Amino acid sequence: MSDATVIVNADIPGPRISRHVYGHFAEHLGACIYGGFWVGEDSPVPNVGGIRADVVEALRELSIPNLRWPGGCFADEYHWQDGIGPREERPRMVNTHWGNVEENNHFGTHEFLALCEQLGTEPYVVGNVGSGTVREMSEWVEYLTRSGSSPMVDLRRENGRDEPWRVPFWGLGNEPWGGGGNMRPEVYADLARQYATFCKNHGDNRLYRIAAGASEDDYAWTEALMRAVADMKAAQFPSLPFEALSVHYYTIGGTWTDKGPATGFDEASYWRTIRRAQAVEPLLRRHIAVMDRYDPDREIGLVVDEWGTWWDVEPGTNPGFLFQQNTMRDALVASLHFDVFHRLAERVVMANIAQTVNVLQAMLLTDPADGTLVRTPTFHVFEMNKVHHDATSVPVHLRAPGAVRELTDGAVPTLSASASVAGGACHVSLTNTDLERSQDVTIELRGSRVGAVAGRLLAPSSVGAFNAGAHPADVAPTAVDELPVTASTVRITLPPHSFAVVRAELPDLP
Repeated sequence: MSDATVIVNADIPGPRISRHVYGHFAEHLGACIYGGFWVGEDSPVPNVGGIRADVVEALRELSIPNLRWPGGCFADEYHWQDGIGPREERPRMVNTHWGNVEENNHFGTHEFLALCEQLGTEPYVVGNVGSGTVREMSEWVEYLTRSGSSPMVDLRRENGRDEPWRVPFWGLGNEPWGGGGNMRPEVYADLARQYATFCKNHGDNRLYRIAAGASEDDYAWTEALMRAVADMKAAQFPSLPFEALSVHYYTIGGTWTDKGPATGFDEASYWRTIRRAQAVEPLLRRHIAVMDRYDPDREIGLVVDEWGTWWDVEPGTNPGFLFQQNTMRDALVASLHFDVFHRLAERVVMANIAQTVNVLQAMLLTDPADGTLVRTPTFHVFEMNKVHHDATSVPVHLRAPGAVRELTDGAVPTLSASASVAGGACHVSLTNTDLERSQDVTIELRGSRVGAVAGRLLAPSSVGAFNAGAHPADVAPTAVDELPVTASTVRITLPPHSFAVVRAELPDLP
């Protein structure tokens, strides 16, 4: 047991934490779409228009702000007109990136937009730069967002949709440095400017165009994109080529060829994972420093549209389907990332966990044999943390000299925190990554006396605990009954490998 103080300056407002940093990702990969979201209208699994009803019901608990589709790597081999019109007439295709399986294109544009409507979320569509054309993406924008009369509007009406959809977020390809084309940064930067030019605003639908950015610490890629921004801002008729650029960052416990198991991992793998999760902050700060040199007014957003854990697939499953179990370790990786996103909210405007159902660090796992659905530990972090959606980030300072784990290769901090204010209350998220020691935490709230308090805790018996059909609630949040309070403090004990959210009403805040 060690003591720590978390000082929260609740009366010093920082940037707004966009709800979009709690975004999600649904790629045509494994059982994310087919078997996860989509079962078809003739399925015995309860569905609305072919979309699995219990998946939608569960995800609505998270107030998902946006959903990225159709990829990922799949986006750069997907031709959208193959996925419209009567389903029985749609051409089949081979998903060469993920399992080399054949797909029937039954889940396409209309189905995705219906899913977004059922979820109450905003679509984030990724266009095909790798094997598509400028015209193809431009016509997709027109098909989805234009009203009145035009060739693409008429085609949409033929397919049963009269009014346009609101589709704000558009990705200009995916990972062009790799599977999206193996391009050099300067080549892609020119293509991003070209594609963005022909992605038009139609009516009142304003596009937020996201250039496909760096893999991890490729700061040169970010610099090439930011030079493209600076060039166009300095042109005779200044403009922004795109509104944001992305970065992809995955957390693994080993190497890319031997990532380690999702369950049954050892302590050394656990601490490598925590180090890797913590390393996202200095990495993002360096990308931001590059962006600041070219864009000091911070007009361009940073989008972390692929992040999460990546383990070896579960034994006996298709290695191209990336199905992995999800433990409390994964939940801690998520909570650490959100603290970083909250701190960097002025520049980090969106993020997308990879992925939503049945793939990588999923929110939900479905069993094709018995139809069961379970909420993963990561699901609960998203649900507990939704109190930060669109709230105001406030400064947090830690006094926690004992919250350190000494390892042979150096020390690892074991306490993380972030906070926001909204509606006269402050929410503080707290993570204890230590495997053996509890952490007594005093939250010192400055700027107001403390009113009513409440807390929720995610603290299973083991960091390797997970949920499955036979035990769906081994990892689930509980209310914290005892929270000692003074006029300016709240105390909470964090068990080993735990996550908590504390709410404190602050009646003196303006």
